Amino acid sequence: MINYGLSRLSSMLASRQISSVELTQLFLERIQRYNPSTNAFITLNEAASLEAAAQADMRLADGNAAPLTGIPIAHKDIFCTEGWRTTCGSKMLENFIAPYDAHIITQCKQAGMVNLGKTNMDEFAMGSSNETSYFGAVSNPWDLAAVPGGSSGGSAAAVAARLAPVATGSDTGGSIRQPAALTGITGLKPTYGVVSRYGMIAFASSLDQAGPMAKSAEDCALLMNVLAGFDARDSTSLERQTEDYTRLLDQPLAGLKIGLPREFFAAGLSDEVARSVEAALDEYRKLGAQTVEISLPNSSLSIPVYYVLAPAEASTNLSRFDGVRYGYRAPNYDDLDDMYEKTRAQGFGAEVKRRIMIGTYVLSHGYYDAYYLQAQKIRRLIAQDFTQAFTQCDVIMGPTTPDTAFNRGEKTDDPVAMYLSDIYTIAVNLAGLPGMSIPCGLDHRNRPTGLQLIGNYFSEAHLLGIAHQFQQATDWHERMPDAFRG
Repeated sequence: MINYGLSRLSSMLASRQISSVELTQLFLERIQRYNPSTNAFITLNEAASLEAAAQADMRLADGNAAPLTGIPIAHKDIFCTEGWRTTCGSKMLENFIAPYDAHIITQCKQAGMVNLGKTNMDEFAMGSSNETSYFGAVSNPWDLAAVPGGSSGGSAAAVAARLAPVATGSDTGGSIRQPAALTGITGLKPTYGVVSRYGMIAFASSLDQAGPMAKSAEDCALLMNVLAGFDARDSTSLERQTEDYTRLLDQPLAGLKIGLPREFFAAGLSDEVARSVEAALDEYRKLGAQTVEISLPNSSLSIPVYYVLAPAEASTNLSRFDGVRYGYRAPNYDDLDDMYEKTRAQGFGAEVKRRIMIGTYVLSHGYYDAYYLQAQKIRRLIAQDFTQAFTQCDVIMGPTTPDTAFNRGEKTDDPVAMYLSDIYTIAVNLAGLPGMSIPCGLDHRNRPTGLQLIGNYFSEAHLLGIAHQFQQATDWHERMPDAFRG
């Protein structure tokens, strides 16, 4: 049952083959058993989860259930959840109890889904390995010595280990897709503005986007039907007609034109990932698609652009954590300035401090024009590259990451090497496009590889259909780590 998709679980709930309470209890027991080895969850509240499951069972019995009523879900700890501790993986918010729900939490509640708990993450979503969390590193279920990717590593590990059938994540520079690739699951970053950011603790507001993480594209599509929608409280939320993200799952791929950016297959890509990606592309060709070479000439600039813009926005967003209103406050200080300094010095981890300092620097007088403004101009060029590319193809494909999961501690002393793990994902955020990662192989250490799909604006349903057809022809998404089968 732990390997069943959402459609099958929903059908079992509707026919009363299993109750939501029983299903929730199954996953809570797995969390209790396996979380000590993965550290995927930060906060659990079994009583609240079982009460929500009981309420879902009442809806099912009354016949007013939604498609995902009674389905358990794990939420990344970046989303405010009323009555639950919401930490963002930081000492700064270690004991913060959210007084309201993020928009997507409300959406899931209204759908009757059951919150299993809050998942671990890189502190304030800053990291690519889930090693910067104040609550400790998360382990990759495929190899506990390896990282699961970040910053949504807790959600990715929870789904990969089947501690939850589905989870939410957030993606600022690849933080859904990169951990999805490293843990062998499916993750979707929607078009910027399709899913509301209200109640998501901000890192870089022009880049942050919430999205689903699940075993399969079909499950991501079902969860997207819950998450997406206009929210007047979010000024970047797009008012669009409601759509069914499952509607193109069965669409054949004959005639599909896949663009392969030459920049994604150059130096830096490991041989094993390249072979897995090429095998996946061969499968797409068998399904009727054709491939064409394209170019994204400014994609090599995406990392320097990102690490100017994202820290600049982080410097502004995190200025609110000063010890005055909520969150951590230094216990001993002499005056207001001293309280600010000690609170932020003690409350933030090293990576967060590094990015705040970089962001403050590039926004300072004399450097704004030289760094921040120039980065915004290049961001526009990167978006224009994608616009040009989509005149030649329907979808862009390539590796999600340059290599498979690295070991914990391997890159912690080399921030630049860590940043380069997002080299294929960041441009998508800079352009605001939808992108997803699907599993497509295993390396010689039995660590997963991911294939990235990038679509034009608002093409999520098309991407999900393209991914689903691949998953109907292969079984990479069905595989799970042997150590978690029990």
